[in-house]
Amino acid sequence: MDKRKVIMAYRRGFITIQECAQILGIDTPQIVGLVEDPELNGLPRNPKKQPVNG
Repeated sequence: MDKRKVIMAYRRGFITIQECAQILGIDTPQIVGLVEDPELNGLPRNPKKQPVNG
């Protein structure tokens, strides 16, 4: 399963931090680093390369 989807489910309150860690197969303390990782929070990896709508 995609890590980003699991983390978004946690952020939206669908699952607990423990469930999130269990789905990803890591320890609960390790999940804190993933939740705070800017590459996994839905932001583009390189903001300069965002598509321009116009």
